[in-house]
Amino acid sequence: MPSEVIVGILSLIGTLAGSYGGIRLMIYRIEQLEQKVEKHNQVIERTYRLEEATAVQAEQIRVINHRIEDLERHEEAHG
Repeated sequence: MPSEVIVGILSLIGTLAGSYGGIRLMIYRIEQLEQKVEKHNQVIERTYRLEEATAVQAEQIRVINHRIEDLERHEEAHG
């Protein structure tokens, strides 16, 4: 077999192996990125729920403070 054919076959094998390795590496890195994005999204969701709960609690505190003020005014008026 001529040396050019052998070199061509070895070049083809090297190219295929390199391409396969590159594709596998890219798939691995994409999977890692997807995991990071999922973790980030979970943090965003938890933060959103905490912000909602904080807003509700702040409103409850405003209502409680208003009731206390009403009771204090009522107590002062009826002494």
